[in-house]
Amino acid sequence: MSEASQRVAIVTGGARGIGAGTAKRLAADGLAVAVLDLKEGDSQGTVDAITSAGGNALAVGADVSDAGQVKAAVEKVVTELGPPVVLINNAGVIRDNMLFKMTDDDWDTVIGIHLRGSFLMSLACQKHMVDAKWGRIVNLSSSSALGNRGQVNYSAAKAGLQGFTKTLAIELGQFGVTANAVAPGFIATDMTAATAARLGIGFEEFQQAAATQIPVRRVGTPDDVAHVISFLVSDGAGFVSGQVIYVAGGPLC
Repeated sequence: MSEASQRVAIVTGGARGIGAGTAKRLAADGLAVAVLDLKEGDSQGTVDAITSAGGNALAVGADVSDAGQVKAAVEKVVTELGPPVVLINNAGVIRDNMLFKMTDDDWDTVIGIHLRGSFLMSLACQKHMVDAKWGRIVNLSSSSALGNRGQVNYSAAKAGLQGFTKTLAIELGQFGVTANAVAPGFIATDMTAATAARLGIGFEEFQQAAATQIPVRRVGTPDDVAHVISFLVSDGAGFVSGQVIYVAGGPLC
């Protein structure tokens, strides 16, 4: 793909973990990638890794739950890379606690970043996809959408993203835009390390215990998720839309 015809992707929460792995994978696939995180400087490490490998990337800072910042961020991407036709809604936070201990702020922050953020980013990017008559939206859900003790806010947000995804697929399909969700199981990232810390368990011990419950007998990596996203944004996935794909090392129900 020539630079002039290079498709542009935005990966939110791209500074680390699944977001960083996905940004690097999409760049290796030939896309120009805007790596968006709360602070522009936080994304620079991912951008440097992409550019040092010969890819094209841009660091962008924005709070995805803020409509004004989202609008400015997408405009920056359009100006510096081109209209985005691939959007990976990966930005997320955890504020884990049992329901009776959870504060309003714990709830609002998690719902705001995951759900409102995905809505605002999709709203800002969809017009460019519709104009191009081609687009891909991938939302990061989670196996926690099925329910997880101490994560009532996170579980609600991740379940909400599945309904959001299916509705996007229905509304945008006629314009050549697909929408899918990827729902990771246990992936070794800073976020799962934080969960281990909340439970008072060492991260290595936490991973080893989790692996015994996973049919493939290991925990996942960001690359495991990035490979699935790579397929979903490809031309070959044009007839796959409105789906929730669990990347969890085994079946979930």
